[in-house]
Amino acid sequence: MLNRRTFFAGTAGFAVIGLSLGKAMAAGLPGIEKASMRGSINATDLGVQPGALDDQSKAFAKLLQNASDRDMPVFLPPGTYVVSNLSLPSRVRLSGVPGATRIVYGGNGHLFMAEQADHVELTGLVFDGTNRWMGDYAQGLLDLRRVGHLVIDNCQLTGSSKNGLALERASGRVERSEISGAADAGIYSVEAGGLTITGNHVSDCANGGILVHRWQAAEDGTMVTGNRVERIQARSGGTGQNGNGINAFRAGNVVIAGNVVSDCAFSAIRANSSSNLQITGNTCSRSGETAVYSEFAFEGAIIGNNIVDGAANGISIVNFNEGGRMGVCAGNIVRNLSSSGPYPADPPGFGVGISVEADASVSGNVIENAPLYGMQIGWGPYMRNVVATGNIIRKVGTGIVVTVVEGAGTAVISDNVIDSARNGAVIGQRWAQAVTADLAASGNAGYAHLTVERNRVS
Repeated sequence: MLNRRTFFAGTAGFAVIGLSLGKAMAAGLPGIEKASMRGSINATDLGVQPGALDDQSKAFAKLLQNASDRDMPVFLPPGTYVVSNLSLPSRVRLSGVPGATRIVYGGNGHLFMAEQADHVELTGLVFDGTNRWMGDYAQGLLDLRRVGHLVIDNCQLTGSSKNGLALERASGRVERSEISGAADAGIYSVEAGGLTITGNHVSDCANGGILVHRWQAAEDGTMVTGNRVERIQARSGGTGQNGNGINAFRAGNVVIAGNVVSDCAFSAIRANSSSNLQITGNTCSRSGETAVYSEFAFEGAIIGNNIVDGAANGISIVNFNEGGRMGVCAGNIVRNLSSSGPYPADPPGFGVGISVEADASVSGNVIENAPLYGMQIGWGPYMRNVVATGNIIRKVGTGIVVTVVEGAGTAVISDNVIDSARNGAVIGQRWAQAVTADLAASGNAGYAHLTVERNRVS
């Protein structure tokens, strides 16, 4: 049986072992660092030295090729490694000490580039582009193309004169990393296949945060979840192609969920021609233009349970004239909008809470402080099969505006609560011009395509 005497006798040996190990680590004895990375090639054993003053590109390239040939991981001890123009071999597993192992771009071309790689895994590394020029052929500080399995984890990328991380036809995951100060986008992915972008912090980039693009509209399947994106500018100008926190373009089956996005010059989240899209559970603060956008030729968009606080427009699911249709807008909070934006607005102007046009259900949303309209349904003849029910709209210019232009399709506006709408609760419009009395009081007023009933106005 175990008693106090045998217990303390048994644990005494562990204490001695722990003390000896602690002394060895404190003394910096060899073997301790290697033991912590057992099974890895230590870079210093193959001539790559932290803190060396000269460029170590040749030695670094040999190290990576050696590890690829042996299918082994490489560990980089803490310190700075100046390298450039490295072409990664087929299989790379490179790790360091997070925040302490720094790979610095030496200039004259590119830093890391991969082409047709089987496995690229980068963990615990700092990549610093020092804002130096990169060749026209390079798309980013890390330029990784046609990678069968990609892992970027717990890394930092800073000071890129182009994109921070540029991916082409990559599968795998980018997670728990910090990307800042890119002269273009923080993360740019094109033609992905099963990519996950999660838990990253992207900030202070000149033209975009996280971009998920395709050359032709097709299924993409990228998941963008749990990221923090902030302070994204639109230095290259335009009216929405730049300045977005998260942007999907022609990419189908994309999920954008649980992100916190703030202070973007245009949209917090913007999707162009992206079908079967989900934008759910995001917090979007202080967007310069429309906070959440699904536009142009898309079919199928769910925008639900998001918070929008501060924007020129809140949520838009539009462009039926381009084929944009089929959306659900439910359970969102949209508040504190502005009548000014980053460029002179086309009619009707900025300050709209939620806009929809075709084959759309709008329900259970709360809209507050929208200076122009709480909700806009249709534009000219571009409206079909819209249901707006069970929403709360308060402190707005006009509660709901709906198109009464010839050729417009069916809309049902019912069971909404509209409070403190200065210019009327439900108003019919021809384009941007109000042409009816308040339909909340008079019903559809002879417009057969409208059903307006049981709305509570105060």
